[in-house]
Amino acid sequence: MGNSKVGHNITGWIIVDKPAGMTSTTVVNKIKWACGAKKAGHAGTLDPSATGILAIALGEATKTIPYVTNRPKSYIFEVKWGEATDTDDSEGTIIHKSQMRPSEQDILAAIPLFRGEIEQTPPLFSAVKINGKRAYALARKGHEFDIAPRSLLVSSLRLEKYISKSNAILALECGKGGYVRAIARDLGLKLGCYGHVTWLRRISSGSFNLPMASSLDELLKVSKSPEIFNFIYPLKFGLDTLKHGTCSITAADKIKNGNCAPVLCAGAKSGDEIWVSYCEIPIAIGKYQSGSFFPKKVFNLAKSETHDNQTISER
Repeated sequence: MGNSKVGHNITGWIIVDKPAGMTSTTVVNKIKWACGAKKAGHAGTLDPSATGILAIALGEATKTIPYVTNRPKSYIFEVKWGEATDTDDSEGTIIHKSQMRPSEQDILAAIPLFRGEIEQTPPLFSAVKINGKRAYALARKGHEFDIAPRSLLVSSLRLEKYISKSNAILALECGKGGYVRAIARDLGLKLGCYGHVTWLRRISSGSFNLPMASSLDELLKVSKSPEIFNFIYPLKFGLDTLKHGTCSITAADKIKNGNCAPVLCAGAKSGDEIWVSYCEIPIAIGKYQSGSFFPKKVFNLAKSETHDNQTISER
């Protein structure tokens, strides 16, 4: 996450349709510069070669990033059968080949095995940490190591198009920590023919989707100008899975100082995590307990800052 003492107190979300050939961190830095923001971070990285939804939080919205990264993400991608690469995508070196090719029926029969709660081993070229170091850094240096498999919830996996015996397009929706490249790799192994991703596009991340996204070029054209604010969505868009409570100005002052205070939150039960606002200004995230609110994350927002973002962002 990029932090800087220089910049403006801009808060909200910008949804970028990330272009291929650029790291997620590079995109975040470009958006941070374009907005003149002090702080920015993304809610889930995309490989440099991947395109699609990159949700970027600005200012106090960075405190809501975990509530987006924990949401399901959906992808569409192409798999090339008959070849395995060391990166599990077309950027890597071919390490195995097979003359076998799956039929459409073969693919349809294998796909259900990758739905539900599955065990997935991340690619060697991934951001997983091994003894404090990124796996991709170790892999680039030729080190040998193992990555432990992890549980992954796959809500949906389907065959979108059977292009040929060598290529197919699939659609995936999965939970946090899923690797599309690993799905392609493991599906290829199950089919006995190997496989790797040739292209990948993220089409949603939590409640953020492609119709909400703007191209990086479009955003950079209005950099450092008031027009950039037309592309910012309110902080609350990152909190749509939490119940919303309201409070009085007296309670808001207490909450801002880290103290518990009475709130109103329809449908909330004791122990629920909720977020609270005063006059539509987000105040904090915390725990609801018998009509009282115990803050965990407090937002430092000026009324003008929040009002501007919400007015121009709800397009």
